[in-house]
Amino acid sequence: MIAEIKLGLCNPPEPIYLYVNQGEVDGESYVWYKLNISQNKKIPVTQRALTGYLLELRLTTKEFQGKDNLKLDILISADELYVIRTGIETNFTKSFLLAASLVQDFDKPLIIAATAGEKNTVFCNLYDAVTKSRIEREWNKNADCATIIRDIQILLGGTSSTIPSIAETPVAPAKLSVVPQPVHPQDLRIKNIRTLLDYPLDLVKEWLQFQDVDRPSLLNINQINELIKTMCLAWASNKCEYPNHAESSYQKQVVDAVASGADELTAISAWMKQVQATKAGAV
Repeated sequence: MIAEIKLGLCNPPEPIYLYVNQGEVDGESYVWYKLNISQNKKIPVTQRALTGYLLELRLTTKEFQGKDNLKLDILISADELYVIRTGIETNFTKSFLLAASLVQDFDKPLIIAATAGEKNTVFCNLYDAVTKSRIEREWNKNADCATIIRDIQILLGGTSSTIPSIAETPVAPAKLSVVPQPVHPQDLRIKNIRTLLDYPLDLVKEWLQFQDVDRPSLLNINQINELIKTMCLAWASNKCEYPNHAESSYQKQVVDAVASGADELTAISAWMKQVQATKAGAV
């Protein structure tokens, strides 16, 4: 009998945050790091690149030395959910946005590489993960970040609720006053989950056609939930020895968890890991 949940010590199923900065800890240099919040300790990340799918761009305000600082969160779906957090006016943000502005198809994976510059600065190099070719755009220190974020978020299916208004910042309020045009949150919800699962877009379109609609936002909430379940169970179809295991674990780890207030993407990611771990344990 296969255990439904792996018991024992583990880490909470939460996104992994990568903070961009150049420095050194215990003789080990880094260009980005993880943070042990309880110990206020930086943990250097030796790998300089992250391969995954760009899910979303978010802006968040964090207090530092009594002042509000605007941060860009870059959400990446990979083996885990990652959030690359960096200042909105940093060279890393600008070089990332300049390169990302040339990408037209975010359904393909990207390689995001942190590269050390002079005087403790960090830049971003962006690559096509399939061809390994670098996506280059001429450097522009005065790049209009807000407009680029808006355009990328529109391609991603983003909404004004996922990127709050950035009109009031201590850096450049005039340039950061554009709010992305609204897209229905259910369309974004389906896109993000489909990307996380690497579920074919054509199959989603086919499913929608059977419902006589052309986009998820025209479905009722029960149909939306059924579409998500269909995608998830299709992903798990060849990963479970017993057919009922995936569905029962999905109900407990995703549906029930979300009903209790858990983040849906995080819950699905944790469920995917559990399903894969169960299969590995059965081999």
